[in-house]
Amino acid sequence: MSTKIKVIIPCDEANHVCDKTQYREATLWEKIKLNIHLIYCRACRKYTKNNTKLTKAINGSKVECMDRVSKETLKENFDKVLSEQAH
Repeated sequence: MSTKIKVIIPCDEANHVCDKTQYREATLWEKIKLNIHLIYCRACRKYTKNNTKLTKAINGSKVECMDRVSKETLKENFDKVLSEQAH
């Protein structure tokens, strides 16, 4: 039985770990493998940089979500107007 430690990861896995890191779901080992991958992969460095910018923009925004009742009322109004337009 082989007990090789896989350190080199493909780009799709690196991007997945980057996404997990954004939501604080990546393990320490995954972060280490990601950082090793980022040393030699320019495309994934760019992906990670853009992901970091996106995270900062979202966390820094002051967006307030609509409550459930307001969403349902808005949907009902849309449906009513759409049904009137169909006739």
